[in-house]
Amino acid sequence: MAEPIDEGKVMEFLGRVVTDAGAAVAGLCTSLGDRLGLYAAMSGAGPMTSGQLAEKTGLQERYLREWLAAQAVGEYVLYDSDGDTYLLPDEHAAVLADPGAPTYAAGFLTMMQALYASEDALMEAFRTGEGVGWEEHSSALFAGTAKFFRPGYVGALVPEWLPAMNGTVGKLERGAEVADIGCGYGYSTMLMAQAYPESHFHGFDFHQPSITAARQIAHEQGMDERVSFDVATAQDFSGDGYDLITFFDCLHDMGDPGAALKHAQESLADGGSCMIVEPNVSNDMRENINPIGRAVVSVSVAVCLPSALAQHGPETMGNHAGEAAMRHLADDAGLHHWRLAAQTPMNRVYAASR
Repeated sequence: MAEPIDEGKVMEFLGRVVTDAGAAVAGLCTSLGDRLGLYAAMSGAGPMTSGQLAEKTGLQERYLREWLAAQAVGEYVLYDSDGDTYLLPDEHAAVLADPGAPTYAAGFLTMMQALYASEDALMEAFRTGEGVGWEEHSSALFAGTAKFFRPGYVGALVPEWLPAMNGTVGKLERGAEVADIGCGYGYSTMLMAQAYPESHFHGFDFHQPSITAARQIAHEQGMDERVSFDVATAQDFSGDGYDLITFFDCLHDMGDPGAALKHAQESLADGGSCMIVEPNVSNDMRENINPIGRAVVSVSVAVCLPSALAQHGPETMGNHAGEAAMRHLADDAGLHHWRLAAQTPMNRVYAASR
């Protein structure tokens, strides 16, 4: 005879699902606030009425009143009934309003538009085992991914990660050749180029629209002479004699990450090294039962694994394959020296060399 169902646990779990559903819908409002510049308009402005926000942004007051109500009940903004005003606290603005801040996180919500739009394609992929290519998603995924990862790179890449790569900073200061594989919009490439003007940086990505965006951003920042961006896969990017080859949150998305590491190993200069940045999650699911682990592993279902499967390679890792799997691939590729160089709550940074 089956044990009677625990109604208390049912209601507790129902509450959790309702909470998650509310967060999912609120994520759309967060993305709208980010893309429409509403958080930026409220940042540092003090208490505002919906009419004042409409006047400042040129948007429709009735929609803004509804949006502000959603922000208030979610406690993203603070509501004062006496003046019918809304305040974006400075601490919240640091997360929602400034794409250049290392704590900015609203870019993740921009990705949601693309992820939800891929649901039908993912359903078919679950049935057939085929992939859903990166290029099959909407542009919101590419822009959102760039916006989401950039703050973490701003906060850690130059001040922490590169110094943790033994001897690399000295080479960059004197003048080095660097390849940034899977560069996307090129924010990682350009951060390094801004910090080390004596070196040359080459960004490669198999996605033409991202390369086009990277070239435009580099031009706007006056960096055409020090960075270049070209369409290429991780298995066939051009050049050799690189002092540093970087993989920022992309190796696990590849259908043949082993071949990518093999090509990188063959393209290194003597004494060169690879910096491999991966999500800070584990292949032990028990260690991922936390907010970051939940977000990262869920993205693997929607993007990382389907992208790898679409490339029809021999290896589909997902974004939580873990360090041991990565180290094994690197060793097979001829990168026999491996160590954890640095880590943040979101990322683990590995140094690999011959």
